[in-house]
Amino acid sequence: MGVSGSGKSSVGSRLASQIGARFVEGDELHPPENVRKMESGTPLDDADRSPWLERVGTCLRQAIDAHDAAVVACSALKRSYRDTLREAAGGEGVAFVYLEGDRALLARRMSGRSGHFMPTKLLDSQLATLEVPHDEPRTITVSVDQTVEQIVVDAIQGLRGL
Repeated sequence: MGVSGSGKSSVGSRLASQIGARFVEGDELHPPENVRKMESGTPLDDADRSPWLERVGTCLRQAIDAHDAAVVACSALKRSYRDTLREAAGGEGVAFVYLEGDRALLARRMSGRSGHFMPTKLLDSQLATLEVPHDEPRTITVSVDQTVEQIVVDAIQGLRGL
């Protein structure tokens, strides 16, 4: 979890591969109207995120019901969003890896990618919305100011400690 540019997709897909889990790209679960809004530079609000979180929660529940491991790349910016996902999954086995980075690094990473609907100008609104997960169950923080490979190593090590 984390804001745009934190590496959720890159880290999530490599993490899934390392642990033998299915990878789910949360961005692909956004309703088309959300994608259009973000492409136009308009931040999403709670009402916009609600159907998306429902879809993400359904993916988590399906993985748990099938006894599958899954890694979902999802911003989950607010505690209430994370709690919604925990509840959708029945509280079973859901862990969050918060990918933390400073604004300058995140902006650099966002400007260096192509083909993504999220414009760099929405970074500040995401940072304003972000509720950093302190003292939340089954949640770890990993700095993104390192290689993707090292982020994955740190994530696996942190998850083992939960």
